[in-house]
Amino acid sequence: MVVITSGLPRKPGMSRDDLIATNAGIVKTVTEQILPHSPEAIIVIVSNPLDVMTYQAWKSAGLPDHRVMGMAGVLDTARYRAFLAEALNVSPKDIQAVLMGGHGDTMVPLPRYTTVGGIPVTELIDADALERHRSAAPKKVAARSFSSWARQPGTRPGAAAAQMVEAIVKDQKRIFPCCASLTGQYGLNDVHLGVPVKLGANGIEEVIELQLNEDEMALLHESAKAVKDVADVLDGMNV
Repeated sequence: MVVITSGLPRKPGMSRDDLIATNAGIVKTVTEQILPHSPEAIIVIVSNPLDVMTYQAWKSAGLPDHRVMGMAGVLDTARYRAFLAEALNVSPKDIQAVLMGGHGDTMVPLPRYTTVGGIPVTELIDADALERHRSAAPKKVAARSFSSWARQPGTRPGAAAAQMVEAIVKDQKRIFPCCASLTGQYGLNDVHLGVPVKLGANGIEEVIELQLNEDEMALLHESAKAVKDVADVLDGMNV
């Protein structure tokens, strides 16, 4: 198992393209230096921008899809659960939620797949309020600082990556949302995006396809387009 966290934060005056080029170069170099020493590695990317850096690592490694993944979905879902817990005044430990799409403000929370102690969240909050929370959650989750989540278990990047590593090393067959290569699932190809997967000894052992409704699918495809646009910028750089 190799977890790549290398990369720079965006600095004042640095454009998005500058950040992509800099971090893609770092991720490419690190990935290429891993493989001679650990050719059977399973790689987890934590570097940002997450979805595109996962794509860069996948390109640089030349490994099968199931051995390169990004951490975003595990972290975003933990933060989303904490956000919902605040809204409902319940423990985040009792909330199970699914969040898909890109790591950022295009992420797609799925209220239909969200429960509180086994109770559908729609039974605990009215539809209008839930829609307001659903619409606001991606931006609020993306905007929260590290310190604002420090007291919530599992909402830190290290904790999220550790859960993924444990699931793989111990062959736990756990279901997590991770950034994975899509090859037709959800009608999407040639994009690395957050989706539910089964993690076990082989890495991503299955990409799970939920039966999304029309609105949910539209949001997922919108998120995928945003990610693909950035990936296309990266491809044009010839890093």
